[in-house]
Amino acid sequence: MKKSYNLIIFILIASSVLSCSTKKDSVINRNFHALTTKYNVLFNGEQAFEKGLKNIENGYVDNFWKRLPIEPIKFDERNANLIKFSSPGSGFDGDGGSDNSVPATPFDRAEEKAAKAIQKHSMNINGYEKNRKIDDAYLLLGKSRYYTQRFIPAIEAFNYIISNYPKAALIYDTKVWRAKSNIRLENEKLAIESLNLLIELDKNEKNLTPLQRQQAYTAMAMAYEKTDTIQKVIDNLAISTSFLKNHQSARNAFVLGQIYSELNRKDSARMVFRKLADEKWVPEKYRIHASIEMVKNIEAKDSSNVLLVDRLRKLIRNSDNRKYLNELYYQAGVLQEDRGNTEKAIDFYLKSLEVPSRDIYQKTYTYEKLGNIYFEKQEYLLAGSFYDSVLKATTEEFETEKRIRRIKRKNKGLTKLRAFEETVTANDSVLKLVAMSSDERTAFFEGYIEKIKESDEKKRQRLLNAQDFGSQFGGGSSFGGGNNQGKWYFYNSQSVGFGKVAFQKSWGKRPLEDNWRWSDKNEVGSETEEEETVQTEKTDSRYVVETYLKQIPSDPAVINKLKVDKNEALYQLGLIYKEQFKNSTLAISNFEKLYAINDKPELVLPINYHLYQLYDEIGEEEKANEKKDFILKNYSDSKFAEIIRKPNSKITESKKVDEIDKKYRLVYSLYKHNQFEDVVDQVDNLSAAAQNSELIAKFVLLRALAIGKYKSKDEYKKALEFVALNYANRIEGKKATEIIKLLK
Repeated sequence: MKKSYNLIIFILIASSVLSCSTKKDSVINRNFHALTTKYNVLFNGEQAFEKGLKNIENGYVDNFWKRLPIEPIKFDERNANLIKFSSPGSGFDGDGGSDNSVPATPFDRAEEKAAKAIQKHSMNINGYEKNRKIDDAYLLLGKSRYYTQRFIPAIEAFNYIISNYPKAALIYDTKVWRAKSNIRLENEKLAIESLNLLIELDKNEKNLTPLQRQQAYTAMAMAYEKTDTIQKVIDNLAISTSFLKNHQSARNAFVLGQIYSELNRKDSARMVFRKLADEKWVPEKYRIHASIEMVKNIEAKDSSNVLLVDRLRKLIRNSDNRKYLNELYYQAGVLQEDRGNTEKAIDFYLKSLEVPSRDIYQKTYTYEKLGNIYFEKQEYLLAGSFYDSVLKATTEEFETEKRIRRIKRKNKGLTKLRAFEETVTANDSVLKLVAMSSDERTAFFEGYIEKIKESDEKKRQRLLNAQDFGSQFGGGSSFGGGNNQGKWYFYNSQSVGFGKVAFQKSWGKRPLEDNWRWSDKNEVGSETEEEETVQTEKTDSRYVVETYLKQIPSDPAVINKLKVDKNEALYQLGLIYKEQFKNSTLAISNFEKLYAINDKPELVLPINYHLYQLYDEIGEEEKANEKKDFILKNYSDSKFAEIIRKPNSKITESKKVDEIDKKYRLVYSLYKHNQFEDVVDQVDNLSAAAQNSELIAKFVLLRALAIGKYKSKDEYKKALEFVALNYANRIEGKKATEIIKLLK
């Protein structure tokens, strides 16, 4: 009996060992390894792969302001989550591996499991694979490599399936994935050829499932998109949307609508987007943005504008669309602006900015729209602040866009404008105070202090009201109340804020020290409580007239500097408005203000000439003739008078300038070719016209640099000192000064 029992045990052990063999072709072996592959190793790999796809789906953010990529994934070498991985196959032998062998991503884990399935359970006997699940392992291996940006190894896995399992059920999926890998490797022609063969074969045999057809046409559209064959992209996207109602179908349709919009085929775009917006099976983000795109593709005078306004209002009122409110408000603003309702548009744009959102890119468009509106209204300072906001919100990814570069150029002039306007305003205010009598100054600041006190009192009352309101709802800081048990005063930020304001109101800013109540420590205890309060109130410098009076400059040099800076700012403002912004009205205003207070004789002529041009431009002939006569009478020998008498003299002058410029280029070329003695000789023999030109400082500096190349240090220094002394206020003079400091 015992011998029989042992024999049975031996047979069971032997059969289980034999069934584990991958070299014996038997029903038991094939099924054992197929089941083990499917429900053990491969199952875990597929779970890891699905997790990786989920991570991509959750992490990928679509930018609906640009054409969406057909496949929602972005391969980026800087993204460590995609490219950092250990070598698959490590730790297979049960050693558990080290910490360094842990796969970096779910796709690495999936690849590891696929490789393990092939290594442990492949039954390749006499050139034929007997394990029917190994082709699934190879497909998982290729797809995992695709998502870790290793496209060539992925193609190797796909090719192995196509070569060794030509009749496998997943052969069509494999061909599509191989084509996608070739597209990523920029082998679009090869991908198109293989996909064409697959599609033509399906037309005859009808072997592909609807999902496989959708994937094939989607991959074909991706390939043609890389080759910029846009009509082919349209054709394949349109076909791909007809098989299934799933996420990819909605995405393909949305991209199709965007392409129609780019091609200015507005009717086709609206038709696609309307269908997406009205279909309930379409994912929410595509439905909402389809409604937005319908607005973008409508003509300003189209009668359907009214219907779109109602549609947007319904979407805005729907609480389920809260995360899209910033875009909905923005598009409502665009619609109102197109209809000429600028004030309503501004209101919608501001509402869009108020909505908390992570979509910084969308905010740049809103800021730009507001900047453009105020620029058109000639409110340049406000426009500049909105353009500043665009540039602050712009990330590195979008800095090179034409739109952003254009805003940068536009804002550059506005930044200068803002600086000059601030100079004029600030200096003008100070100069007005300088011109006041002592009594007038005192009265002015007493009124100003009263306004400060009134503002502080309103703030204090608001904080007090907020504290009382919080106390009524259990948020106060009163002690002994049952509702406030355990709620200390300093846990309530409103109470603390009120306390700080109230303390500074009564005591001013006091250092943390003994006898902090007393301003004068030598007289502690000598004042009454009433005198103490008066004393401390006076310590708040904002409420003391003397604080402001002593800041008014009295030094004539300082006052003169304020005047000079103000006049220079007015002149520059006039030029900016005239030349850059083509705003004749504001240019005239600034030049006239300057003319009225100008005390520099050298500015009289240019101011009058600019005013002559501006008045002539806007058709005020009387004032233009007045300025013209003034120049011709008082500055008849000037070049401005010559231009007025002979407008063609501008050409002569420009020719002279061109000749001098060519001369400088020649001398600079000699310097670059190390012909330093020739440089010195050329500069020493400059014509009278060149010596009186704006480029003379450049010539002289170039001469000094040439001397430094072949003469002594003393001679070099002497030449530099000549430049530094004679052109101290110019860039060339400052550069020479820097070099002299270095030589010392």
